Amino acid sequence: MRDFLLEIGTEEIPARFIPGALAELGEKAAALLREARLGHGDVRTYGTPRRLVLFVTRVAERQEACVKEVKGPPRRSAFDESGRPTKAATGFAKSQGVDVDALVVRQVGKTEYVFAVKEEPGRPATEILGELCPRLITAISFPRPMRWGESEVRFVRPIRWLVALYGDEVVEFALDGLRSGRESAGHRFLAPGKVSVKNPAEYFSKMAARCVTVDPAERRRMIREQIDALAAAEGGCVPPDEELLEEVVNLVEYPTAFCGDFPEKYLDLPRPVLITVMREHQRCFPVCREDGQLLPRFLGVHNSAYEHTATIRRGNEQVVRARLADAAFFYREDAARRLADRVEGLKKVVYQEALGTVYEKTKRLGALTLYLGKTLNISRNDKAAASRAAYLSKADLLTNMVYEFPELQGVMGKEYAIKDGEPEAVAEALYEQYLPRFAGDALPQTAPGRLLSIADKIDNLVGCFGTGLIPTGSQDPYALRRQAFGVCAIILAGRLHLSLNELVLRAYREYRGRLGRDERTVLAELVEFFKQRLRGIFEERGISGEVTEAVLAAEIEDIRAAWLRAEALQAFRGEALFADLYTPYTRAANLSRTAPDREPDPGRFVDPAERRLYETVLALREKVAPDLAMHAYRNVLAELTALREPVDTFFDAVLVMDEDRTLRENRLALLRSVVRLVHLVADLSKIPVG
Repeated sequence: MRDFLLEIGTEEIPARFIPGALAELGEKAAALLREARLGHGDVRTYGTPRRLVLFVTRVAERQEACVKEVKGPPRRSAFDESGRPTKAATGFAKSQGVDVDALVVRQVGKTEYVFAVKEEPGRPATEILGELCPRLITAISFPRPMRWGESEVRFVRPIRWLVALYGDEVVEFALDGLRSGRESAGHRFLAPGKVSVKNPAEYFSKMAARCVTVDPAERRRMIREQIDALAAAEGGCVPPDEELLEEVVNLVEYPTAFCGDFPEKYLDLPRPVLITVMREHQRCFPVCREDGQLLPRFLGVHNSAYEHTATIRRGNEQVVRARLADAAFFYREDAARRLADRVEGLKKVVYQEALGTVYEKTKRLGALTLYLGKTLNISRNDKAAASRAAYLSKADLLTNMVYEFPELQGVMGKEYAIKDGEPEAVAEALYEQYLPRFAGDALPQTAPGRLLSIADKIDNLVGCFGTGLIPTGSQDPYALRRQAFGVCAIILAGRLHLSLNELVLRAYREYRGRLGRDERTVLAELVEFFKQRLRGIFEERGISGEVTEAVLAAEIEDIRAAWLRAEALQAFRGEALFADLYTPYTRAANLSRTAPDREPDPGRFVDPAERRLYETVLALREKVAPDLAMHAYRNVLAELTALREPVDTFFDAVLVMDEDRTLRENRLALLRSVVRLVHLVADLSKIPVG
């Protein structure tokens, strides 16, 4: 067994694409090797902005031999009554390259077929790997793959070289005019030129000697140690920021950290402004004291040697200081005018061509927050704060600061609201309306913030679905999936009970005829859209796929209730009592699946078992009603086990599919009433037997 190395050398790949590409490279390599029956050890991936690397340990020298059986014609067609092969048999044997006498007969269902049994010997690993490499490279997906020049291959950036080694041997293949070999490239500036690699074992040391740290985990460790040491030397620390750290890791091949400074006067700017300038525009880390106060310092990481640090530091300091000077000017200019005085200007700002102005949106948000406040029965003060926040919600879009730094929308709304003397709850809601901004982000913590955030997201979702701007595949330009996820997350974290259907219809009607699509169509599509988000949320929280589908098939109008039903069913499914509910439900559901969904007529009952089952259903409806109202679904499931004995007795006593149509349909309606009762919690038909 020998190790295998594949290096795809490219122009600089955007940092945000690298982690996903490396994960996919490893997964698809493992799948292709398995498909090719080529034994191997660990599959590892590494990468820098200029290279994606696959390293597979202990790859077998030959693929495993296999025996294939190819199905041919039925035996009755392949052999005559005397057992002699027919033309069908000889033709099939010839097409498969086997002797007709070697054909074997296998039973498939109720019919016998002839099969050709062929043994395929294993081929050398170098041949197999040479075939797999082009497939693997072209299978890697990127958000924006392109063709470069006259290339036919779509890739994130132009491919410049290919290294493919199986031990000391080159794995030969060609891709888009390039041939694989053993020549890699060092650091673009510190060690330009080609690097010959003898075998996978020496690859990493050769790259390190050419100023390339191939392992992202190693670069992360180096950067973390360097910035922590520099921050400590300034009497501070670096606030945790894994997202920025990962981006910086994938921006460099040879990380060298440095510390820059800026005038202390800029510390008077709001903290988010300072951090945005450093983080978003220069990819630099802020430095804080132990009490969290920012120091007039920033930490950057460059892709060069230490001796170039002074020049690089000065350049970064100049840019940071210039941006902070701009920010200070914008802040002074913005603070001279109250946030409320900007709202009228939103009448001239188009929200979306088909959806009117931003001012019209703020009016819709006001109506939706008022509806939510009444529905959720929040306090008068919180309602007032939510209403005021809805009015001011988009005013900061007209400030200089947000125009220059769009990522500060909401953040500056809060800062300017505080400066204007608005209540703290209003200012906080202006910030929280955009939460969560990404997976794992914080959720709104205040009642006005929750109301405004839900209203804003529902308004966006309904507006886009109402005009046909629906996400397809990986395309979601308006981030509607994230916003639907945000609504679900806020509802679940806040333990809020509200009707999704009513909320969607209310939001639809607030557009006052502007939307081109029917409200019921929009509602149905959005309900399905939310179901998709809930599938992911439930899975993350440990709910099995079967339980999730059972709950979502019942209904999701109350998202919080849907979660509580899933939680209860997940636990109840593991109890012995579950069989006493699952069995009668399954018997009733299987037989009445296509029956009309109507109430049975007790006047048409002819057997005591029918009336007993009917009375049990009526009694259970009344009995579980309080628990349903309190969302005590474990109690409901336990109570419904009382269906087992009357359902069993019913099936023993009567013939459901009676020749008398009236009796038959009434009995099916009775069984449908059993099914409807269980569906108050979940559709158990989605849970497989056992």
